[in-house]
Amino acid sequence: MANIILNTSDLFALLNVMDDVPEQNILLVGKHGIGKSEILTKYFTDKGMKVVPFFLGQMSDPGDLIGLPRVTEDGRTEFMPPFWFPTDNKPIVLFLDELNRARPEILQVIMDLCLNKKLAGRSLPAGSRIIAAVNGGQEYNVTELDPALVSRFNIVDFVPSCEEWISWACKNNLDQRVIDFISNNYAMLDGQDLASAGLTKTPDRRGWKKVSDVLLKHTEINDTLTHVIAAIIGVSASAAFVSWMKENHLPSGEDILLRFTKTKKSLQKLQIHELASVTTSVLQTIDQNFENVKYAKGFIAYANFLFELPEKGQAGINNSLEAFHDFHTQMMGKQYSHVISFASKNAMDVLNLLTKALSV
Repeated sequence: MANIILNTSDLFALLNVMDDVPEQNILLVGKHGIGKSEILTKYFTDKGMKVVPFFLGQMSDPGDLIGLPRVTEDGRTEFMPPFWFPTDNKPIVLFLDELNRARPEILQVIMDLCLNKKLAGRSLPAGSRIIAAVNGGQEYNVTELDPALVSRFNIVDFVPSCEEWISWACKNNLDQRVIDFISNNYAMLDGQDLASAGLTKTPDRRGWKKVSDVLLKHTEINDTLTHVIAAIIGVSASAAFVSWMKENHLPSGEDILLRFTKTKKSLQKLQIHELASVTTSVLQTIDQNFENVKYAKGFIAYANFLFELPEKGQAGINNSLEAFHDFHTQMMGKQYSHVISFASKNAMDVLNLLTKALSV
């Protein structure tokens, strides 16, 4: 293990500690498409700090960083402040993306910036932070960084968990079919099991967001849509995903909570393992949107539906409380911390059913 490995929660905890020592720089090493820039930008903007991103691999002139020179009235040369340099003396966050793709002359500027928080003799406001990111791995065509530059950073390997991505996907209203597929196929999120050669396309987190964007506007899975998905995440992942969708026509948590009457008939046809997946979707939806009181009516209806399943026949269940017991077990899990409070405020009938089931 070369570096410490952190998921998103761990990274936020580390950043909170590092806020006390803003002079120390952080370098994130991670795969492409895992949301490094988005996660960091949100963290610091939520704290009221301006984030200035630089994609160093695209920069050809150090002037973009240090500003352009001019001759003063007394014949001396000075550098004009670059467009991004703060004029209000408030601390900022410089996010140096693609650090290991930068030209040598750019890296020389970064050396002084990271060590002294200065550019061409001009100091950044007190409390300013420098965060860099690189793609690490033999599959990337990158430049080896100078050990002297590396020593200026605290380095972590950033590996956000699949659970964190699913939580993010729920909060950002990605297509439920994408969420459900990844929930059952973790390896497909970053394409760990799909070898890449040349320009062969493989899935990543950015790609799954693109798939969701397409599906939210085009729900019918036809040949053309299959081709679009394959272009985004690759043929192998697309084939697995489309096959999974055809075999899993499960109603989403959102549909059940807001349109229970319409989904009831389809729920009545499901097997016990399928109801378990539906329960997961329902609880995830509430947990990520626990302030939406409109979910209460559907939540109560769904809990009653599970509790009242007949002993035999419907959903192939032999124990009339089997599905409800699974509902109870999942709901009490630590991963759904907001569901109990939601029920306490908006759906006490669900909690009453839980108590009733324990006495049966």
